[in-house]
Amino acid sequence: MSEDKRARLRWHCRRGMLELDVILQRFADQDLDRLDGAALAVFERLLEQSDPDLMDWLLKGEPVPDPELAGLVERIRALSAH
Repeated sequence: MSEDKRARLRWHCRRGMLELDVILQRFADQDLDRLDGAALAVFERLLEQSDPDLMDWLLKGEPVPDPELAGLVERIRALSAH
């Protein structure tokens, strides 16, 4: 992955809600370089979602209607639980 793309994705992890910032930036710091092309595309789609939806899914454990996003949300939740 190019440095520009990595920087752009890290920038999009900054949401304006501290809780989301912490969770998404931690995931980016630890797993961004491990994502393959398909997972990277899903992560980009996740970052396009609204803050209230991300808050519901990542912090409140609400169900995620999209199965691809749901898998990534579970992965992020698992990382933030440690």
